[in-house]
Amino acid sequence: MVMLHQLPRLHSSIFFTKTPFLYTHFNLLPKPKLPTKTTSTLFSALNSTLSTTSEPIPIPTHNLDIPEETHVPISIEKLFVPPDTDVSSDTPASLSTRILKGSNIVLSKYARDAQVSQADFVKSSVDTQACPSDGLPEFALVGRSNVGKSSLLNSIVRRKKLALTSKKPGKTQCINHFRINDSWYLVDLPGYGYAAAPHELRIDWEKFTKDYFLNRSTLVSVFLLIDASIPAKKIDLEYASWLGENQVPMTLVFTKCDKRKKKKNGGKRPEENVNDFQELIRGFFQTAPPWIMTSSVTNQGRDEILLHMAQLRNYWLKH
Repeated sequence: MVMLHQLPRLHSSIFFTKTPFLYTHFNLLPKPKLPTKTTSTLFSALNSTLSTTSEPIPIPTHNLDIPEETHVPISIEKLFVPPDTDVSSDTPASLSTRILKGSNIVLSKYARDAQVSQADFVKSSVDTQACPSDGLPEFALVGRSNVGKSSLLNSIVRRKKLALTSKKPGKTQCINHFRINDSWYLVDLPGYGYAAAPHELRIDWEKFTKDYFLNRSTLVSVFLLIDASIPAKKIDLEYASWLGENQVPMTLVFTKCDKRKKKKNGGKRPEENVNDFQELIRGFFQTAPPWIMTSSVTNQGRDEILLHMAQLRNYWLKH
């Protein structure tokens, strides 16, 4: 049983950040108003192909390897509307076609150039100051040890061995930068909660990871990985709370959504655990953070992650 009273409650003031881009990540987006008449949307072409052009990317609504039972119904107040995105002219039906499957994320006009054509390991750093200084935008992946972080990174770039995967947790011990398309970075951070790691090493990981979150000016968003095949863990709730308290933009990435627990053994389906996690953090955020359901086995959520990263990245570059 997760003891929520031990988590600090987040107030609206903590989400005010230094740049206008970060304002829109949580609480400053007004609740969308639904119109009474139907209007056309910007996204009428529906397919799952990622675009390499400068045009907005069509919404993937079919041909995705996502079991029907993993679709989680979303009410409008729980949607993540990206910055500079207007949904006021959408009816509920038209708005639903703009939501990325297996997520609560509305697709925006900035979702372009999402295809990964090149991925290269650049360097490992033990502190923020040693990270690449070329000013390219970056997305950091972090999660509890053994959550499937390296496997997800490999799935995103479609490279089996770009990031080291191991059955032994705690293998990632540095800030690892991977340059994508020579224009942005994926960053693999050390996992947390690995009890077998030496205490001094855990302290070092925690120190330089948190310093990275607080001081890395090119960080667009943290992607916090949560294992959807098991019930919510207190340590994950605390980590999400810390990111919110410190005004760090965050996307929840639910991993291992291909795993189906047997009801007779008391297990819950991944989508049930996703809903439970959302309920547990609801009281700690003014508006729902963006989230995506994924599987590195079936590549579920891969296209959605790339589209979400693209729209956040392109807005960040413009502003």
